[in-house]
Amino acid sequence: MKKILQVLAFLFIALIIGLLALRFALNEKEPPGTQSPETDQITQTIYHNLNKTAWDSTRWVKWTFRGGHRYLWDKHQHRLLLQWDDREVVLDLVTLQGTAKKADILLSGEAADKMRQQAYKMFCNDSFWLTAPFKLTDPGAVLTMVTLPDGRKGMKVTYGTGGATPGDSYVWILDEKGTPVSFKIWASILPIGGVEATWEKWIQLPTGAKLSTFHLIGGKMESIITDVDGGMSAPAF
Repeated sequence: MKKILQVLAFLFIALIIGLLALRFALNEKEPPGTQSPETDQITQTIYHNLNKTAWDSTRWVKWTFRGGHRYLWDKHQHRLLLQWDDREVVLDLVTLQGTAKKADILLSGEAADKMRQQAYKMFCNDSFWLTAPFKLTDPGAVLTMVTLPDGRKGMKVTYGTGGATPGDSYVWILDEKGTPVSFKIWASILPIGGVEATWEKWIQLPTGAKLSTFHLIGGKMESIITDVDGGMSAPAF
């Protein structure tokens, strides 16, 4: 029995060492950025290609993230309806107040607070995968130009404030017309830096704004956005 425990302990230590070595090998150091007037030109090109003017005028947008998180967002009134599993939250995105239900039962107190906080974190993550190209000039965003280890040039945006994880950085890679094709991620929620995610399968809302509905993350994990729609009138919820 003692020998078995020793072998298991050795295997456990070897596994930890192996995982640390793999993380070290895959981890990519965040490239330093350089201030440049080029960032203004790139930003305006992205905004033009994706029609940010139309996006700003879009009153509401709905989508389903990864098949389970169903959103209806009133952008102008900063209100959100989020449904997943047997849960439903109606949230004011400014005050973070609202209602929370589980199995059609209205929650209160700590249980409601916890679900509202969970809904806000989900929204921050899931909406970013839909709207990130329109957030290049958000308050607290710092834009710089970088050169990646593989020689590609990109524009880095670092968010000093806002969202659920301030301090994250993303390096945008564009095609020859200035439309995003991918970004590389340095985020606190990821164990390694430099993971690349594609921005593909662009669609156009009835309002004219363009959104990406498919991301391949790290060459393996798919992030799919479906049931996307938007409009100018006030949504009902």
